[in-house]
Amino acid sequence: MANPGPTPEQPAVLRLSAFARDGAGGNPAGVVLDARALDEQQMRALAEQVGYSETVFVTDGPPEPGRRHYRVRYFSPLAEVPFCGHATVALGAALGSVLGGGDLELDTAAGPVAVRTGQHPSGEWWARLASVPPRQRQLPAELLQRALDCFGWSTDVLEPGLPPMLCYAGAWHLVLNLADRAELEAMSYDFAALQALCSEQDWTTVSVMYQVSPQEYLARNPFPVGGVVEDPATGAAAAAYGGYLAALGVVRPPVRLRILQGEQIGRPSELAVELHPDQASVWVTGTVRPISEPDR
Repeated sequence: MANPGPTPEQPAVLRLSAFARDGAGGNPAGVVLDARALDEQQMRALAEQVGYSETVFVTDGPPEPGRRHYRVRYFSPLAEVPFCGHATVALGAALGSVLGGGDLELDTAAGPVAVRTGQHPSGEWWARLASVPPRQRQLPAELLQRALDCFGWSTDVLEPGLPPMLCYAGAWHLVLNLADRAELEAMSYDFAALQALCSEQDWTTVSVMYQVSPQEYLARNPFPVGGVVEDPATGAAAAAYGGYLAALGVVRPPVRLRILQGEQIGRPSELAVELHPDQASVWVTGTVRPISEPDR
């Protein structure tokens, strides 16, 4: 994953997949380790060129031995976002491969984010991010119905014990828990309508969830504001969901949750979510693998 030597005119872009499962899948992210020479318009244009849901830029790069604190910005092909979990995990692994494993601190538009990196015995890098403190907001009935209409659903599809809610851990996500796994598997939606609603309400994704057990969940995450029909793995949403479950009392720290995502779109992903009683942050861990050209 070493940086192949960026130039100010065309900085190198690492292509990595975060939250890979069994050596495959995961969510592709672009990583630029030295974006000092790029302005906001150039970063957005490069993110569009890369074509992944997110590309992360180290704006005070390049990484230097002994330096563990960096400023970063995140761009989808359409817009800047305040925080992106899978791109942060990909960046953590990239920095770890250059600097060695250990702790990092990132300054993001959503606030400071701590990251820990290391290697599995297989040699694959992993990264664990500590989210900003999660919070939740109630969803007005009229707004819920507008969201459900985008999917062609009524409130009958929802799991009564896990109410719809707006959840935050660096970005806002609408959480919808389904009572029937078949509804999750068959999910489709009106892209333009949901894109307009998410843009209007400043939602980054919609987390459509199904509870397998109190410790295991299936997820699908439409991301129309980023120009992406469905995200294969959404670290920020996973952190927000962990905070949501704790707020409802469904889980009690210390606890480790497993979220499986991306199976329906051919990119199986696994996100490990940890909550600790003495910490406000939610920890999200994933394995990172390099992307070869045919895997784009």
